[in-house]
Amino acid sequence: MNSAAKLAARDPRPALGVGVSYEGRDPALLEMMLPHVDIIEVTPETMAVADGDKISLDKGILAELKNIDREKNIVVHGVSLSIGSHDGWSPTYLHLLDELMDQVRVRWHSEHLGYTRVDGEHLGIMLAMPRTEQSAELVTQRAWCLQQRYGVPFLLENIVHVVPDCPADYSDAGFLNAVARDSGCGLILDVYNLECDEHNHALDIQAFLAELDGRHVKELHVACGVQHNGLMLDVHSRLPRPCTMDLAQQVLREVATEAEVIVFEFMPEAVPGLGNAAIADTLQQMRQREWR
Repeated sequence: MNSAAKLAARDPRPALGVGVSYEGRDPALLEMMLPHVDIIEVTPETMAVADGDKISLDKGILAELKNIDREKNIVVHGVSLSIGSHDGWSPTYLHLLDELMDQVRVRWHSEHLGYTRVDGEHLGIMLAMPRTEQSAELVTQRAWCLQQRYGVPFLLENIVHVVPDCPADYSDAGFLNAVARDSGCGLILDVYNLECDEHNHALDIQAFLAELDGRHVKELHVACGVQHNGLMLDVHSRLPRPCTMDLAQQVLREVATEAEVIVFEFMPEAVPGLGNAAIADTLQQMRQREWR
C-alpha cells in the first residue's frame, strides 16, 4: 500500500462530492454540468405539471433523470412540504415525492426547516420555525415518520429568517441539534443562509458553528442572492461569492467533517444571466478545490 492509500485508509471522513441543483428541461446545461458533479439535486414541485385537477411529474424530466440515475446520485430537495405547519404537511408534495421515489433511484431526500402554510392557506413565502419545545417535538415526529415511510435518509435545512424571532427555548444551532438528535434525521447546512442571517439579524456565525453538532451535517449548500432595501435575500440568482466558499471550507474542515457533498444551487430563471459556461466553470473550481 503506498503512502497516499495508507493516509486515505486512516482518514474516517467520507470523500466530499460536488453537487448541483437541476430542475429539468435544459439538456444543454445538464450536459455541461455532468462531468463536474457527483450528485444532481432535484425539486419535485418544479418538475410538476397540472392536467386538470391532477398534478404529476413531467415525464420528460423523469426520463432525463432515469438516464443518469445510474451514473450520478440523485437527491431530492423539497420546498413545499411545510413540515412545520401546525395543521399538517402538504399531501400534494407527498404525492409527488411518492411518484418520484417509485421511478428514480434516490439516495436521500430533504426539506427546509420551516413552513409555507397556515390553516391550509399558502403564505407565498417560507418562514422559519419558532424555536420552542413544542415545535421541536412536532418536527421530530414528522421527520421520523418520513424516514420510516421512504426508507432512505432524510435531511432538514436551515433557512433564512425573514422576520425577527419570537421568544425561543433554543438557540439556532441548539434547535437543529435537538431535532436531528431526537429524530435521527441529518442536516443540510446552507452557509449562504447563515450569511443572510448575519447581515439581516446579526447572527454570530462563529458562535453558531461552535454550538452546532456537525456530526449530523450530511450536505452543504452554497449560493448567492441579491440585496433589497438593505436586506440580503435568499434568491439563488448569482455565482457564490469567495467569502461564501471560504466559510464553506471552514465548516467542512472544522465542523461538518463527515459531510458527503457540497451543492451549488441556482434558480433556472437565473441561467440566462449566469450562462452555462460560468455555471460549469464554478462546478469545475469546486471539484478542484481542497475543501478539507
